Amino acid sequence: MGDENEIKSAPLTPRTPNTTTQTPPISAPPSQYHSPSLSRSPLLATGDHAQLPENNGTPAKTSRPRTPRLSTPLASPLRKAIKMTRLDPHDAWLPITQSRNGNAYYAAFHTLCSGIGTQALVLPVAFTILGWTWGIICLAVAFVWQLYTLYLLVQLHESTEEGVRYSRYLTLCAAAFGEKMTKLVALFPIMYLSAATCVTLIVIGGSTLKILVQIVCGETCTAKPPLTIVEWYLVFTCTAVVLSQLPNLNSIAGVSLIGATAAVGYCTLIWAVSVADGRLPDVSYKPVRQGSEISRVFGVLNALGIIAFAFRGHNLILEIQGTMPSSEKHPSRVPMWKGVKFAYLLIALCLFPLAIGGYWAYGHKIPENGGMLSALYMFHSHNASRFILGLTSILVVISAVSSFQIYGMPVFDDMESKYTMRKKQPCPRWLRSVFRAVFGFMCFFMAVAVPFLSSFAGLIGGISLPVTLAYPCFMWVMIRKPKVYGVMWWLNWGLGVLGVGLSGSLTAASLYVVIDDGVQFSFFNPH
Repeated sequence: MGDENEIKSAPLTPRTPNTTTQTPPISAPPSQYHSPSLSRSPLLATGDHAQLPENNGTPAKTSRPRTPRLSTPLASPLRKAIKMTRLDPHDAWLPITQSRNGNAYYAAFHTLCSGIGTQALVLPVAFTILGWTWGIICLAVAFVWQLYTLYLLVQLHESTEEGVRYSRYLTLCAAAFGEKMTKLVALFPIMYLSAATCVTLIVIGGSTLKILVQIVCGETCTAKPPLTIVEWYLVFTCTAVVLSQLPNLNSIAGVSLIGATAAVGYCTLIWAVSVADGRLPDVSYKPVRQGSEISRVFGVLNALGIIAFAFRGHNLILEIQGTMPSSEKHPSRVPMWKGVKFAYLLIALCLFPLAIGGYWAYGHKIPENGGMLSALYMFHSHNASRFILGLTSILVVISAVSSFQIYGMPVFDDMESKYTMRKKQPCPRWLRSVFRAVFGFMCFFMAVAVPFLSSFAGLIGGISLPVTLAYPCFMWVMIRKPKVYGVMWWLNWGLGVLGVGLSGSLTAASLYVVIDDGVQFSFFNPH
C-alpha cells in the first residue's frame, strides 16, 4: 500500500501487452485525514500493489472475470477500499480524534491520571467491614479482573478485518450490542461517570483549597472575611474551565502528566505519614458487623462497591487509544498496552499501601467520609509539619483539576459532535469555549446543590461496575466470536454475568445502606 491519502486498486484486465488499466485513486480531503473512518486505511495495508504475472513481456491469460468477485483473494482489499470512499469528516473535528500523534508515554500519563484519584483514599473503609483477609483478597481479585478487561478493550479498539477503529466506548458498545441496547445499558453509566466524577472533583478540590488556606495561614490568618466553601468551589471551577480550553485529548498530555505525578505523590505521602506515626491507640481490626443479618450482608456488598469504585477510567481507555497512530505493522494496541501496564504498576503501588497501611494505622477509626485524607487532617494536624499537610493539599488540588480535564473530554466531544453533525463544519473556537464553560459551571451548580454526592461512593461503584468488569467481556464475545464452549467463551461469559449480577447487588446494597444509615440531604448547603 502506498501513501495513506491514496489507495489504488490492483490492475484488472490488460488492454495491451505493456499497459494496464487502473482505477483512479481514491483521495480524501486533508480535513478528513484523521477521522476514524479514514483511519481505517493504516489497517488495510497490503504491501505492494498486486501485479499480474508476465511471460516474455505478455501478461498471462487468466480466467478471472473482468469484475472481481467478492470471494477472490483481492476481494477483501477491494471491499475495504470501497468502504474508504464513505468517509466521515466529523471525527476529524472532534476533541478526542482531532489529533493522532499520541504514543505510549501519552497513554501512560492519561491512564494514570484517570485511573487513580481520591476514590482510592476510601479503600480502608471497605476493610473495616471485610477485615484483613477478605479485604486483601477482594482488592487483589478486583485489580486482576479490571486489568483483564482493560486488555480486552485495548485489543478490541481496532479491527483489521473490518478496517475500523473504535475510538469511543459507546461506539464499541454500539458495534457489539446495537444502538438501542447501547443507549439503554451503557449511555447513562458512561455519562454519569464523566459528569458525576467532575462534580465530585469540584467538591474535593474546593474543600481542599479551603483547608490549604487554613493550613498556610494558621491561627494568625488575617484574611477577613474568609471565602466560603461555595466561593472556593467557584475558584476551583474557574481554574478547571480555563484549563479546559486546550483543544483536544493529546494537547492535555502534559496536564495529565502533572496530574498523575500529583496523584502518586499525595497517595504516597498520606500512607507514609500514617504508617510512620504508628497505629492509633485502641485500634480494633474486628470487622464491623452491626444490625440485622440483612444489614450485615448489604454492608459487605457496599464495601465491595467501594472497592469497585476505586478502579475507574475504563470509559476513557478507548478514547486514549484513539489518539494514537496505527498501521498493520505497528498497531496502536502495542504501545497502548505498554502504557497501560506501566500506569497500573504505579496504581497498584499506590492502592495496596493505601488500603493496607491505612487500615493498619486507623482500623475502625478511619473516617467514612474522606477516608485517608480526612484521617490525615484529623489525627496528624498537630504532630505533622505544616509543610507536609500543605504539600498534600496542593497535590490533591492539582490532581483534581487535571483529572477534571480528561473526565470532561467525552462530554466536550459529545457536545461538539452534535454541532458538527448539524452544521457540517468544525465547531468555532468561541463556541467550543462556551460549551466547556457551560459544562464546568453546570458541574459547579450540581456541587453546590448536591454536596452530599460523595456519600454515594458505593452506589456510584455499583452503577459503573458493568462498564469496568462486565461489558468488555460481553463485547469480546459479540465481536471476536470465540469458539463456543471454549475457554475464552466460558471465561468472558462467566465474568460478564458475574459482573452484572454484582452490579445489581451492589446498587441495591448501597441504596439500603444509604437509607438505613441516613444521609444529610443538605441541598444548596455545602459544608
